[in-house]
Amino acid sequence: MNTLRYSVAACQIDLPNPTGRGEIAERVTQMIEMVRTTVEGYSPFLPVKLLVFPEFAHAAPVYPTAAELRRHLTVPVPNEHTERYAEVASELDVYIQTGTFLEEDPAWPGSVFNTTCLIGPEGLLTKYRKVNPWIPLEVNVSPHDLEGYQEELFPVAHTPIGNLGVAICYDWLFPEVLRQITANGAEILIRVSAYMHPWGATAPMDWWTVVNRCRALENIAYVVGANQAASLSNYPPFSWPGGSMIVDFEGRILAQADPGAGAQIVVAPIDVSALRHERKVREGHHMLAHLRTEAYPVYRKTHFAPGQQTNEQDLNVEKMRVIINAAKRRCET
Repeated sequence: MNTLRYSVAACQIDLPNPTGRGEIAERVTQMIEMVRTTVEGYSPFLPVKLLVFPEFAHAAPVYPTAAELRRHLTVPVPNEHTERYAEVASELDVYIQTGTFLEEDPAWPGSVFNTTCLIGPEGLLTKYRKVNPWIPLEVNVSPHDLEGYQEELFPVAHTPIGNLGVAICYDWLFPEVLRQITANGAEILIRVSAYMHPWGATAPMDWWTVVNRCRALENIAYVVGANQAASLSNYPPFSWPGGSMIVDFEGRILAQADPGAGAQIVVAPIDVSALRHERKVREGHHMLAHLRTEAYPVYRKTHFAPGQQTNEQDLNVEKMRVIINAAKRRCET
């Protein structure tokens, strides 16, 4: 059996919340420095091959409407920042899951996507747009909601270090998301997140830790989760507990950042060859093989309807509340 064993790093940050796109470049500089520090600092051990950054690392939806976000913070993807990540990924022979950008796309004028990129020595490999925004407060659009959207919702990159899939923050409260990413071939599930207090890494509301461990074991997959660690002064009105973590395919925590301690880098070894062997030979607790898809009629009924979003310039919290209430009524019937 060929061994595919290396280290991964979850890199959490504590930086001021940007209010304009001109502030993004300096943040990228700081995160690239974290990449270099991590790869060089851990070089005497198993080489670090994958580095993950949190949601809102480049920009957060700090304005109440999509129009304001487009005016101040959105960028196209790819862009000059992803090019810088690609240069360092090629130089160091690593893979970087970027923190999120607020993305504008001329194919969808008026829409704002919350987007993370997987970048490797080969360049930009996948672009994932958050399917489940934290509604009603996030006014970025879900690609699911756009009429005529045809791109893959859950891309998986098949790379020399394994098959990598990603979902963003609130996406992880939907087990269907990670199940589909796994069904698309993922072996490493990456969580790019901004999970605020009180739903962090400490009891009694340690949703962050519980969900990461559960998604790992139910999908027989590694989880690498990077969470925001910004203080209240940097990211009002919330504070962010960090607790970034690496979990193995049976739900064991391999490493975790100290909750509430601000910027940290947490590193742990993973063994993709062991995961592949386990998936191949295991009979018990093989939930991927035991899934009785026809048993669940709930998935044949529409709840949050697709294709209901147009290219509105002014998507806002109140409009999202109308859509949520319509979905709630469908759940009651």
